[in-house]
Amino acid sequence: MKTHYKSIINKGSKFCMAALLSLGLLEFTSCTKNFQKYNTDNTGLTSKQVQVGLVFPGIQTALFGEEGNYQLDQNLNADCYSGYMMSPDPFRGNINNLTYSLVDGWNQQIFIDGYTTSLFAINQIQKFGTPASQPDFWGIALILKVETFDRITDKYGPIAYSKAGSSLSATPYDSQQSVYNQFFLQLDTAVSNLTNYVKANPGSTPFASYDLVYGGDYTKWIKLANSLRLRLAMHIVKIDPTTAQTQAEKALAATGGLLAVNTDNAGISGGGYHNPLNVISTSWTDISVGSDLQSILVGYNDPRLSQYASPVITDATNPRGHLPTQYAGQYIGIRIGSLITAKPGYGGYSILNTTTVAQSSSPMMFMTAAEVWFLKSEAALRGWAGAGDAATDYNTGIQTSMAQWNVSTGGYLTDNTSVPTAYVDPSNAANNSPALETATIAWNPTATNEQNLERIITQKWIAMFPEGQEAWTEYRRTGYPKLFPVVNNNSNGTIDTQIQIRRLAYPANEYSLNGPAVQQAVSTLGGPDNGGTRVWWDVNKANF
Repeated sequence: MKTHYKSIINKGSKFCMAALLSLGLLEFTSCTKNFQKYNTDNTGLTSKQVQVGLVFPGIQTALFGEEGNYQLDQNLNADCYSGYMMSPDPFRGNINNLTYSLVDGWNQQIFIDGYTTSLFAINQIQKFGTPASQPDFWGIALILKVETFDRITDKYGPIAYSKAGSSLSATPYDSQQSVYNQFFLQLDTAVSNLTNYVKANPGSTPFASYDLVYGGDYTKWIKLANSLRLRLAMHIVKIDPTTAQTQAEKALAATGGLLAVNTDNAGISGGGYHNPLNVISTSWTDISVGSDLQSILVGYNDPRLSQYASPVITDATNPRGHLPTQYAGQYIGIRIGSLITAKPGYGGYSILNTTTVAQSSSPMMFMTAAEVWFLKSEAALRGWAGAGDAATDYNTGIQTSMAQWNVSTGGYLTDNTSVPTAYVDPSNAANNSPALETATIAWNPTATNEQNLERIITQKWIAMFPEGQEAWTEYRRTGYPKLFPVVNNNSNGTIDTQIQIRRLAYPANEYSLNGPAVQQAVSTLGGPDNGGTRVWWDVNKANF
């Protein structure tokens, strides 16, 4: 972590410099004598609360970042590895992440943003007594910390966590199992802090001015924390089934509840933040729909397709590019690992719908009620207490997602014949493939657990779009939906084409500045530091 913590001191990123100035960190230790006399405003918030609160918008927006950061943090890895998207830009002559030639300069941005922006700020407010003086604000900080670092550990495996920020030099890494155990404990604290605050101060919303997710509603933050617990528990079900069930049942029984309706959905918006997928899709023309999204949603006649994507361009005068007029009105994605020709070669293919899912003002969702219903459905399939009925949860998940996108469910729930379609690339037949996913939609009470799990995960995958990080995690965990493998694999044999990419390699800077810790972390991976080695919870065994 040495290089990252030095960079915030020496360079001062836009967020962290602003945070340091607004917090007035030195004042925290110099105004305690007359604090209540001089540092109270007429809103009921102390000056200290205001100063701490000003840090939170930056921590929240750093979950995704603006377009440049988001492109490197997630878009050119998880969004594409999940099958959701693919770039029409032949970055580096097609020798890049999307052909499994991992670009260190791209992938180190994930560490930089996670540690120098989010963790730096969280550690600073902790140092100045927030856990004791403002336990409600600290509860929010812990939920954001868990969400931020789950995204990092699920990409890499072991990470610096418990000791991160304690030193400007060597920082030990924690095993991924240890990181997950810390997540569960931090969610315990967050839920306890917020629950106690709500009981003591019903209706109070001191966090409202700084909240880009729920507008200061602590009851929804509690639901989010419980839902994150359920998600994290399901991640580890194949490696640690006992802990997975214990934590999941704790979430399912929580008095604060789970995300259940679309007004509970967790997404970042407001405060000047804009959806980065809009610029990446339009001004930059750097991302398009993936072939898997096309294959599955077209095959299912899914009404969400038009909300997620735009039809191909067939107008020959369009500077973005075009396809022949015979494809007018169709939705056609790009298969990962295709040899992309120079722009505008693949520019006419379907992009994200920039008036809905990728509208500039659209929230960047990181967890939805629909996802939680599918988590409950899987929990019920596994026989866990409090999960309800698997079929009912499954159908509710689909209906909740349809409502989120303002489309009619119609006869979707009873469709037991539609299946995904083959992929045909109008520009290069070498990219063609028959459909790999074969699950039908309607719940089948006579099917095996494995067959119904495939339904659950495939529908969850559809519902989570465009949140590629969690979709990639669930694909690695379960193998569903069945995704088209990379067409051109430039990993020099380190990543199996059929098994597909399992993680990102640690940034080179970590080796040069924190080498012994990284080497120790790699020794716990069970394989070399490359994209073919599985992370701790990604176990190569049956789902049941």
